[in-house]
Formats: sequence, structure tokens, C-alpha cells
Amino acid sequence: MTTVTEGLDVRVPGLDKLFIGGHWVDPATDRMVDVVMPSTEEVITQVADPSPADADRAVAAAREAYDRGPWPRMTPQERIEACTRLADELEARLDEMNRAWTFEAGAPKFHGDMINSGAGRMVWRYAIQQAENVVWEEKRTSIMGETLVVREPMGVVLGILTYNGPVVLMGMKIIPALLAGNCVIIKHAPESPLTSRLVAEAVEAAGLPEGVVSILPAGVETTQHLVGHPDVDMVHITAGTEIAKDVVRRTADSLTRTALELGGKSPAIILPDADLDAVMQTLPDGACGFNGQVCVALSRVLAPRSRYDEVVDRLAEAYTRINAGIGDPFDPATTRGPLAVKRAVERCEHYVKVALEEGATLVVGGKRPDHLDRGYYFEQTLLRDVDNSMRIAQEEIFGPVTVVIPYDTVDEAIDIANDTIYGLAASVYSSDEDQALAVARRIYAGGVAINLAGVSLCEPFGGYKQSGWGKECGLEGILEFTQIKQILLRGSYSEM
Repeated sequence: MTTVTEGLDVRVPGLDKLFIGGHWVDPATDRMVDVVMPSTEEVITQVADPSPADADRAVAAAREAYDRGPWPRMTPQERIEACTRLADELEARLDEMNRAWTFEAGAPKFHGDMINSGAGRMVWRYAIQQAENVVWEEKRTSIMGETLVVREPMGVVLGILTYNGPVVLMGMKIIPALLAGNCVIIKHAPESPLTSRLVAEAVEAAGLPEGVVSILPAGVETTQHLVGHPDVDMVHITAGTEIAKDVVRRTADSLTRTALELGGKSPAIILPDADLDAVMQTLPDGACGFNGQVCVALSRVLAPRSRYDEVVDRLAEAYTRINAGIGDPFDPATTRGPLAVKRAVERCEHYVKVALEEGATLVVGGKRPDHLDRGYYFEQTLLRDVDNSMRIAQEEIFGPVTVVIPYDTVDEAIDIANDTIYGLAASVYSSDEDQALAVARRIYAGGVAINLAGVSLCEPFGGYKQSGWGKECGLEGILEFTQIKQILLRGSYSEM
């Protein structure tokens, strides 16, 4: 089932259908929603809007598949083989998914090639490889007897994905859940109606058993209905912190297992001995790659007061070059496309205004580009004279806005880095790797890079404090979707 829609030059399946329980079905209502291209603000097509009734149908299919179907009872090797087929099918559609992502989220082709075709392929293949190393059953002997320790799937998992990673999150969240034997409802963002349908087509082609996977690119009402559904055993969400708090409230009555990969206000500490030529190779993209719509964006740059002006000037040069390449995401020469949604532009404008009122100084950007009269565009923005107590230094913007904060001593830099409710990622730049490592150990964050920006998506990734609960990726990312049962074989406390 494929559709070529007017306004699109990419093949997208089932625009008026939903993928529930492994089948394309008619939705419960006739509600359709517009797909707006962020680079032009034009409606390019319409898609079916999943309702709470559709959510109920997806949960029922997953519940039946988990309780009575073959998937959780297959051997780990059988699930590995099935997930390998799914990886094959995803990879066969990467070019289409990347182009669809440009239409729906404004991601330039090079970004899709890097995140999806590069990182995505690597992450899900590594997860499949790591599944071979999981110890699913282990006999243990203690003074209380002999026990069989068994890792079992959670059951019905609701995986909530974001518009900034609808494909790579298949490797970080969904395939690990499947490898562990769970049945999964993939709740794509409503801003991912095209890529989610191509993902659904890949799932269908992989031939997973009935009911194991449903895909709903749903809005708030249906998502909240799913989160609170009594037959959902685990909610694993990538989102902002405030949304996660709402999820926790909705799962509280049933004590549904919840894993949260959330946002951050990640610091980049430039130590006094850092080589700025080397720093500039990774920091600008680490701070505002994909227009800052990245949870690990290094949105706070901490610079020694003795080199503060030098750091600001070098970042200003880099941001000015990047802004010269803002434009049509379909143009290969474009370095930055639009933000994915209108509210993101409005949020950036608001935070820049508040920062200036609080005493910050605008260095570069701070507005919509002069040469573009439509689209959700916002310039890469750099602010100086920022104190860490300012709102712009404390609250996640999820847009291309970076602040530079001065410090006098390394101890002060570490205090500033840790002075936040978040703890997702950080970077430390220094010519002395041992010193950088010593600083990294003192930062309260789930991931710290030395003389680099970003995190490894092949090893356990997740935040401290209000940046999340649990881990994704690596062996631990599979184990996150399991629960442990003990079966007492011989002996008990009553015989002691």
C-alpha cells in the first residue's frame, strides 16, 4: 500500500490508514490532520489522526500478542533474527525516510544522512549484536540454596519518540525493547507522520508476528490516554522534563514502570589551557547542531575570564558562518534549515527577549533571518555577559541559542556546570587530558566528552537529576526493558 501525494515527491504508505497490530487499518474516526512543511509553512498533505479508540485497539493487540502470542516465547536467537530483518528493511528505506524527514521536520539531507543513515544504522546493528551477550538465565548458589535468576520482558511497552529522532530512536529504544521480548506500541510524534509510516512499512515487511508492533503518530489527547492505559506495562519516553512529570503523574496509580530520557542544559567547560582551534572543530555543532533541537546540545559555554573575549569572538565567527548557510533544507548548500515547529521559533524569540531584559548582550543572531520571509527559521544565536542564574542559562530552549558564561577558577567552573536541575551531558576541553578527565569526574551528568561534543550511542546513555531515569543503548539499553524473576530450586530460609 503506497501513496504518492500531491506536494510530495517521496513515496509514503498509508496516509489515510493506521498501522495497528501489524496491519494497515482504517482509523476509528475520519479525523485528518495537516502536514505542514516547516521550510514553507505550506500544507503538503493530510494524514489520519489516531484517536483514543485507535490507541485502545493497539494496546489490545499488544496485550494479546504478549499474553498468548509467540513473540515473548521465542528464543532470543529467533528474536535477534527477526530484528535483523527489521534492520534490513529500515536500511532499505533510509533515503526515503531522510527525504520525508526533510518535508516534515526541515532536516537538511546531510543531517538525515548523518543521524539516520550513519548513527541510526550503527545503533540498531550494535543493539542486535549486544543481544547475543545478554545472560537471560543464570543459576546461582548461595547459603540459602540454589536459585535460577531469569530475565523476562516487561510486557506491553509504550515507546514515545520525538520529532528530532524518529528513525535513530528505533535503534535506541524500539529494537532493544523487541530484542528483550516485549510487544511495542511506537508512539511517534505528531510531527513525524511521514517517517513513521515508512517505519511501519519496514515493520510490516520484516514479518514480525501479529500484534507485536503498532505505530501511532498521535497528538496529546491520544498520547495521554496511552500513558495512563491499565494494560501498558512500561512507558519509555524521550521528551522534555515537564512532559515527563505529567507521564509520572499519569502512571502513578498503576505504578507502571517508567523510563525517561529527558532534556538538559549541558555545559561545555573550556579550561584555560584549551586549544581554541581544536575546540572550534566540535563545539559550534555540539551547541547548535540541528538548530539546537538536540537533547545533549551544549547550550552553556563556560569560558575562563582571562580568555572570555577570545572565546566569544571565535564562537561569533563560527555562528556567523553557519548563519550564512541558513536556507532551503532541500538545497545541498544549506547548513541549517528551519526549526521543526512554529512554537520553537516563538520560544527562541521569547527567551532571547528575556535574556536581554536580564542583562545579557546579543552577539550574533537573535531573530528570524532577514532573507527568508516564510518558514520556521531562526538564526544561530550567541549571547554573552550571561550569569548562570539567568533564565536563559537555567531553562532548556531546544533551539539554536547558546550562552557564554565566565568563570575565574576551575572549581567555580565545575560549580556553575553543576548548578542546574539537569544532568544529561557535558564536554570538557583542555590540552591536558588528565586534567580534563579529573574535571569530567566531578560533573553531575550521565555523559561527559573530553575534547569532543556528544555522547556514544553504543554505550549506556541517560541523564542524572531531572534529565531522566534509566539508560538507553548498549547492553544496559536492552536490560532496561527486562524484569528479574527468581525461581528457587533447592533450599530456603525455612531450612536454615
